[in-house]
Amino acid sequence: MTTTHTSSRESILTAARKAAQTRGYHGLNFRDLAKEVGIKPASIYYHFPSKADLGAAVAQRYWEDTKADLETMQRETPDPLTCLRRYPGIFRRSLENGNRLCLGSFMSAEYDDLPDAIKHEVQIFTDINVAWLNTILSLINPTPLQNTGRARAIFAAVSGAQLMARSQSDVALFDEIIESYCNAGLLG
Repeated sequence: MTTTHTSSRESILTAARKAAQTRGYHGLNFRDLAKEVGIKPASIYYHFPSKADLGAAVAQRYWEDTKADLETMQRETPDPLTCLRRYPGIFRRSLENGNRLCLGSFMSAEYDDLPDAIKHEVQIFTDINVAWLNTILSLINPTPLQNTGRARAIFAAVSGAQLMARSQSDVALFDEIIESYCNAGLLG
């Protein structure tokens, strides 16, 4: 693939991620994406033969980026409790960036209507988050059965806080909810 093709593909993925975080999978429209990227709609088909292929690529890139962010956070924050408390920041960034929703959360809400390839990528996103949280919790408390349930609860709670804050267009609400989780012991 030449640099121009790679650049076009990356531009399409970036625009599609933004659209999907704002309007979900059904908000991926080749005509709108082509206009934003500055190419013809037919050019998108060169890189992504179908909307399902585009959606799966966007979802895969999203979990890959999230996984890299989580690994970086763990590397840069050696104290597991501090690391755990920094976790909601990953979800907060979407709200700060145009009141968007986490792509994994948005697509999870659309799960029944998604093509199987996208469902698979959405499941990976959840699995990566829960596994990372379980690892961090295991560093704090080496009781694996309790940690797995707590990891799931944290992921669901932080996703829910983001959803509530988005519905109010209020990042401060997200912060208040996360603080209440910390005070209740869910995040430390």
